[in-house]
Amino acid sequence: MPVIAPVPTGSRASSVDGIPSPRTSGEGAQAAGTTVDHLTETYRAHYRSLLGLAALLLDDTASCEDVVQEAFIRVHSARKRVREPEKTLAYLRQTVVNLSRSALRRRILGLKLLSKPMPDMASAEEGAYDQLEREDLIKAMRGLQRRQREVLALRYFSDMTEVQVAEALGISLGSVKAYGSRGIASLRVAMGATS
Repeated sequence: MPVIAPVPTGSRASSVDGIPSPRTSGEGAQAAGTTVDHLTETYRAHYRSLLGLAALLLDDTASCEDVVQEAFIRVHSARKRVREPEKTLAYLRQTVVNLSRSALRRRILGLKLLSKPMPDMASAEEGAYDQLEREDLIKAMRGLQRRQREVLALRYFSDMTEVQVAEALGISLGSVKAYGSRGIASLRVAMGATS
């Protein structure tokens, strides 16, 4: 990862009251935004504190260093948009926080996507039996009244509470209980008839 290297002090232009003066080597001063010199000074003065901020949010030194370096690179790339140089440190802090959040999100996603250990595999006969049961259940669910099917699907397949089901369907809690109990009774009859 690229590192923002400090500019040698001999090549910096002088400034009066914090306002950068034009360079003598033919380069014009930037019309607006944070100068590279100001960003370099900010790097020297606040690198450690930004590293400490990242350390509060992340757990390993390498990630903290990467986040802080990336923050400086991003602010350097967007330095012309930072109209007030005194806000550079605030932009850097916010960038460190945002990059730390992104790093944590990537880690969590990576953990979720890791392959899970294989459970004890069922025999082919058990798998076929489970498939038949699922097909029978789906067929029996299709035979229910629309409201019963909606209540059972939300309650048992979506793991919603009865109150949440009532809110989702716009019906009373008593109706949810009634449709649910009637639906389960119909499923028992239908599933009993198929076996």
